[in-house]
Amino acid sequence: MKRSYAFTLLILLFCHASLFAQSYIPEKADKRFQVKPVVDLKAFAFNLKDVKLLEGSPFKNAMDKDAAYLLSVEPNRLLHRFYTNANLPTKGAVYGGWESEGLSGHTLGHYLSACAMMYVSTGNIEFKNRTDYIVAELGKCQKARKTGYVGAIPKEDTLFAKVARGEIKSGGFDLNGGWSPWYTVHKVMAGLVDAYLYCDNQEALKIVVGMADWTANTVNPLSPELLQKMLKCEYGGMNDVLANIYAITGNKKYLDLSYKFYDDFVMVPLSKKIDPMAGKHSNTNVPKAIGSASQFELTGNESDKTIASFFWDIMVHNHSYVIGGNSNYEYCTEPHKLNDHLSDNTCETCNTYNMLKLTRHLFTWQPNSQLGDYYERALYNHILASQNPENGMMCYFVPLRMGTKKEFSEPFNTFTCCVGSGMENHAKYTESIYYEGADGSLFVNLFIPSVLNWQENGITITQKTLYPNSESTSLTVQTKKAKAFVLRLRSPWWASKGVQVTVNGKLQKIEKDETGYLVINRTWKNNDKVEITFPMSLYTESMPDNANRIAFLYGPLVLAGQLGKDLPDPIYGTPVLLTDDKNINNWLKPVPNQPLTFKMEQTGKPFDATLIPFYQTYQQHYSVYWDFFTSTDWQNRQAEYEAEKKRQQKIEEMTIDNFRIGEMQPERDHQLKASEQSYTDIALGRTGREVRAGGFFSFQMKVNPSIENNLLLTYLGDDKGRLFDIVIDGTKIATQELKGGTTGKFFDVVYPIPAEILQGKSTIEVKILANAGKTAGRVFGCRIIKVEK
Repeated sequence: MKRSYAFTLLILLFCHASLFAQSYIPEKADKRFQVKPVVDLKAFAFNLKDVKLLEGSPFKNAMDKDAAYLLSVEPNRLLHRFYTNANLPTKGAVYGGWESEGLSGHTLGHYLSACAMMYVSTGNIEFKNRTDYIVAELGKCQKARKTGYVGAIPKEDTLFAKVARGEIKSGGFDLNGGWSPWYTVHKVMAGLVDAYLYCDNQEALKIVVGMADWTANTVNPLSPELLQKMLKCEYGGMNDVLANIYAITGNKKYLDLSYKFYDDFVMVPLSKKIDPMAGKHSNTNVPKAIGSASQFELTGNESDKTIASFFWDIMVHNHSYVIGGNSNYEYCTEPHKLNDHLSDNTCETCNTYNMLKLTRHLFTWQPNSQLGDYYERALYNHILASQNPENGMMCYFVPLRMGTKKEFSEPFNTFTCCVGSGMENHAKYTESIYYEGADGSLFVNLFIPSVLNWQENGITITQKTLYPNSESTSLTVQTKKAKAFVLRLRSPWWASKGVQVTVNGKLQKIEKDETGYLVINRTWKNNDKVEITFPMSLYTESMPDNANRIAFLYGPLVLAGQLGKDLPDPIYGTPVLLTDDKNINNWLKPVPNQPLTFKMEQTGKPFDATLIPFYQTYQQHYSVYWDFFTSTDWQNRQAEYEAEKKRQQKIEEMTIDNFRIGEMQPERDHQLKASEQSYTDIALGRTGREVRAGGFFSFQMKVNPSIENNLLLTYLGDDKGRLFDIVIDGTKIATQELKGGTTGKFFDVVYPIPAEILQGKSTIEVKILANAGKTAGRVFGCRIIKVEK
């Protein structure tokens, strides 16, 4: 259940003082970095302060909404448990969501990074003030604790003391009873590094070095066997942040410490170019590859390079959906097996947040348009699509089930991992628009209205565009004196009709180089203007394991069919494609005077849908993937719908009591009780409840003791690896194991209730009890039904 992400830090080459960011890929040098990359890098990032977004793009709106949200968050409330764990007075109530649970403290790390980045991106001094304030308060907490450590995790001193003694009980997200504690430690450390790099906060560096020393004291005494046992629990990007602390300080002990966070069960197979990700939690593992990328840049270790590059390759080509995201219910499937894994929990946003960071590393090693194409796809169709453009709230998952709907966070009561990474996502849209080539060239990688201040060359580049609403962008060079350099323009893979380039109005004959970029080599003068036109067209992409399940795209954009604000019937009401004509241009037509809007013509069943860009879809149900049906197939679908409707009618007739689990008033009406490990979740428009190992939830149901009664519980085929007891009034009536079923389908299980339990009663208590270290549920409905004779 934990979801993860990590950041990678910047290392440098030459000498030119500038602030850095937690994008953590090399820029041209900063004197505060003691270690230079040892590898021959081909490109460097521009600092966020050197690139500004212009008005009029969805990215600028997203950044503005994020900035407003960040200013609404109260730092003292994020610091609540840091104070408590340091035995200092609190200054505000703890926030809800994960901040009041076992992952407490992770949000503060992300918030530090986001505020630091937003300060550099906007110049608003309030973001620096907040960063400096939080660092000062963390310094007080660290001083009070006297160990070098500072954190907000429940019972953290006990669990880490046991680790240091070699007493380790570890699972996927549990380490000595703590919820992914190293993951949270990493977030705090990464935020402190950003406070140092962006805001030049020297105390932040002092604090994070203290935390690194504490980490060494905790893990260095462990044997290799005990380390591997500890690493079975998600550990975020600890390898990454420690490698970057080495780059800043020059102290090799932190590089050596970074390799303590190297597991044999994922990283060794990756180093041998074996895909280990089937059945693995995606976001536990992306940060490991980012750390390996940082280590490669600092050491030249080819094994680290292989881990990072091979991981990127398998995730992008074996495990990703059309929007550039990956995972279903946070886990990867078998390679290329995606068709049966569409749900409301497809594509966790943190995964793509981390994949883009990994992509940036690889780009500096060897720029190529394939990396740029992936970055564009994921940025538009997952990261931008994960934010509500009206209020800046974020998606945990960006779901791809047909007929689904995005669920956005609440401002102060969610604070999941993807809220944390979301705070950062929308503060750093400028980071990959441009790159500086090692040969002095300029890469234009993204077509986003922006201004680049290329300080080293004394040049300003202004990019103006309505892209993707338009098919062109322009670049204007401003320079005090003529300057020769090579301009490299990404030629998008989807621009199948060719790309047209003019310089000062004159058409240029330009070829792609070996990296997939269009090259203009000339001496540039003030106000020289380049215009690039890349005609867009409609096309489809099918599931790798089902040619008849497709998604629609236009240029770089994934399109989503708009299905209305009311929930479509999951069987019959969600449209499919009923046609033998696979040429989509014959029946998917542009809507006049509505940019990026298309309408089906006599193809969608039960209705023709209108499609718009996925990132613009946020207030209604939608479909990204579509199934082709023949006429016979469609008749079978209708028959299936009618049969299911009759079954549900029959159940209604037999029902004595019906409990809609997960809904507030029904849970009150049925006197729901639950341990703190229990929580609700939504799938296919229905709310369910589950409980982690060791917990329970219970509720009361009406019965009729004069007849035979059965208990009916509703589950979802997506859920597997669950084991739990079903107890009625203290008597266990069944042990249920969920092994997985048909993805995207609910199913019912009926349990006879012994007559002696019912005797003389009008109500019973039903308890769902997790056992054997497994999660119980999800349970999506409960009924007491009459036994049909």
